[in-house]
Amino acid sequence: MTYEQAIDYLESANVFGIQLGLGRIQALLERLGNPQNNYKTIHITGTNGKGSVTAMIASVLTEAGFRTGRYTSPHLEDYTERIHIDHHDISRDDFAKAVAVVKDAVTAMVAAGGEGPTEFEMITAAAFWYFDYIGVDYAVIEVGLGGLLDSTNVIVPVVSVITNVAMDHMKYCGNTIEAIAEQKAGIIKEGVPVVTTADGAALKVIARKAYEKHSRLYALDHSFDVIGNAGPEDPATGQMVTVREKYGFAITTVLPLLGKHQRTNCAAALMTLLILARHEKKLTRTVLENGIRHVQWPGRFQVFKAGDIDVVLDGAHNPAGIDTFCKTYEDVFASRKRVFLFSVLADKDYSQMVRELFHDDDYVICAPAPTPRSADPKAMAAMLPCKADWAGTIAEGLDKALAAVQPDQVLCIVGSLYIQGEVRKYFRDRYRMEL
Repeated sequence: MTYEQAIDYLESANVFGIQLGLGRIQALLERLGNPQNNYKTIHITGTNGKGSVTAMIASVLTEAGFRTGRYTSPHLEDYTERIHIDHHDISRDDFAKAVAVVKDAVTAMVAAGGEGPTEFEMITAAAFWYFDYIGVDYAVIEVGLGGLLDSTNVIVPVVSVITNVAMDHMKYCGNTIEAIAEQKAGIIKEGVPVVTTADGAALKVIARKAYEKHSRLYALDHSFDVIGNAGPEDPATGQMVTVREKYGFAITTVLPLLGKHQRTNCAAALMTLLILARHEKKLTRTVLENGIRHVQWPGRFQVFKAGDIDVVLDGAHNPAGIDTFCKTYEDVFASRKRVFLFSVLADKDYSQMVRELFHDDDYVICAPAPTPRSADPKAMAAMLPCKADWAGTIAEGLDKALAAVQPDQVLCIVGSLYIQGEVRKYFRDRYRMEL
């Protein structure tokens, strides 16, 4: 099987859409010999921030000398980004090999009368198999959607992590914070410690579930806290962060990711690693500092130059993410005027998003995400409270935005992670830059 054939095979399962439940993935992994049981795992969920926390923990484990797998979704440009080993994405050849193994198991499962798995279930199975195949010590696993019924929730991790809980994916997770928190708390396993940055009603749900599962709970502002540096953040150097365990260890390091929310994410990652450090002597203070210092997680308030224009690329795609973008923009750029390229999926609460995101003096180009789920850019532009236009493609929208933006303004590319592949290719081709 070639890489292209592997992608065609996976995408043929798109017809099944999102189908939460563990029966299919459990049956599939059983046929693969339950590879997920052959290495240690850390399991991470949350409304926003779970990918950043996954990247931070994996970076530190690699820095410590552990062979480390990382499983995240969605990808920005290439499916291989989802399965990451130490400092590298899986090769296309190995990706095809893993999918071929999964395909054989799926064929046997369906022939025996089983239900065909979804695309996400097959990629998850491929990742779990591949991590076993190459012999990782740890795999850091990001939940795809929710928690309780997500395909990744077949592992028994050494630590479970729940970042924030906010309104998103209500169709699948519920229409209240408490209902969504119940889904997130579904990753808590018997006796497995839990780290969370959730608060309020969500924290109460998580605390109750941890108590029921006899799992020690480490909650931000209760078991640990975080302090950030004062003043504007510098895209070139990042920010200083101090994380303190209550009545115990404190560590200060440089975090290259920007925003107060990333300080919170860093606190969750370091608290998780401090729990591991009680048994893993390789996780020294120096390793923790350097692992955070070297983390890379593109597309999340990523700042770069396109000629003489400052550009921000951010995957904020729900109201909580937009709130975080606005606060981070103010920290980094203060009141500088903005030109936007904006794209969002139709199933998101984008009416609330645009009310918070856009100012009267903004200029916005709405463009479609490359998916049938995209909101209509022309209709979106018509509802904005500022000067707005629309484009038929991401490239056309970027052409318009770059023609409009002035050197003293900032070009902000915000919305669905689905657009980032096209955006990154556009800037690489036009400006011959690395992104």
